[in-house]
This record gives sequence, structure tokens and C-alpha cells, in this order.
Amino acid sequence: MIQPEKIIIADDHPLFRQALLGTLKAKLTYTTWLEAQTIAELEQQLTSHTDSDLLLLDLNIPGAHGFNTLIHVRNHFPQIPVVIVSAHEDHDTISKAMEYGAAGFVPKSTPVDDIYSAIVAVLSGNIWLPASFEQSQKSNEDSNIAERVASLTQQQYRILMMFAQGMLNKQIAYDLNVSEATIKAHATAIFRKLDVRNRTQAVIAIAQLDLTEAGFKQG
Repeated sequence: MIQPEKIIIADDHPLFRQALLGTLKAKLTYTTWLEAQTIAELEQQLTSHTDSDLLLLDLNIPGAHGFNTLIHVRNHFPQIPVVIVSAHEDHDTISKAMEYGAAGFVPKSTPVDDIYSAIVAVLSGNIWLPASFEQSQKSNEDSNIAERVASLTQQQYRILMMFAQGMLNKQIAYDLNVSEATIKAHATAIFRKLDVRNRTQAVIAIAQLDLTEAGFKQG
């Protein structure tokens, strides 16, 4: 993985923030870390550094109201993926965070090495969720996959079918005449809608419906 240039960490707990940064700085030696302890500071960092690679966001920093901050960031800075780092790790909170556009959810009880893994996964265009959440999701996986596929846009569906053919992001970008970054952004949205973490899981999920074999197409 190419090291990210800038990561914003928005958390008002100094001990947690310093412990996290102490480990991550050792692994991401070329990354500039921008810190925010309040919503006002976060807004300033986002506005000044629109080229940031990632935002690590605590939902409960001062001035935040539930998921409003996440929704605001996703609407105004859609180019910056958001990983929620939260003391709340109940199923409902994680589900809503992902529904509102988070690219990952990391409970604060997660070992720092796993937090690093989450960052790497999201920067690679994948979704990261705690294993406990994934276990609880498995029982519902098959029931609404058709509904999830139906929620894809025409372009997202086309890209998903290209994933199924084993095409690389670079090849897909060339074929669709868009940038590789655009394909990565579409991929993240596809993974979120299908409730999977990466393209392998996405292909496995749609294989249950035999879409390609059935010749189902969107024009």
C-alpha cells in the first residue's frame, strides 16, 4: 500500500488519541496526522485539507449530534472516506454508521494493530467491520441480496459485472473511460450497498443469484 499523505483524527480523548497515534505513526511514517478535538476544529481541518486521504471520526466529539457529523462530512467532502472509531459497538450503531456512508467502523476496544488493518483496508477501497458484527450479519445474508443488487445504479451494476469477470480496476477504468479513482469510489459504494468488504465477497454474493449466467443485464 502507498502510504497516505494526510489523515485527520477527530477525537476528544487525549489518552486514546495519543495511544493510537503512537502506534500508527510508527507504521505510517510518511503520513501527516491532523488532529481535531471539536466539531469546529474538524470543520477547519476538513476545509483546509480537502486532499486528506482519510478521516478517523469519533461520533461523540463535542458539538456532534449523533450521526449528523458523519452525514455532513459525506455530503460536503465525499472524496474523503470516513472510518468511525467509537466506544459504542452495538449492532444498531454500526449498521446506521454504514448506512450513512462510513467506509469502516472500529470499536475503541479494538487492538491498535486491527485499527491499522482497518485503515489499510479502507485506503485500498474496501469496507472494514468488526468480526463480531459480521458474524451477526451472516444469518441475514441470503435473504435480501436481490434487494441490495437492485439498489445499485446502472454504472455500479456494470462495474460489479466487470468484477465478476475478474477485470482489474485499471482495465475497468479504461473500458468506461473514467479514472481509476472513480472506479475505487464506485467499488466502495457497491461494497456498502451489498454489505460486503471487498470484490471477492461481492462476486460470491451475486453468484447466489446467478445474474451473469441468467443473462440479466441493465442497458
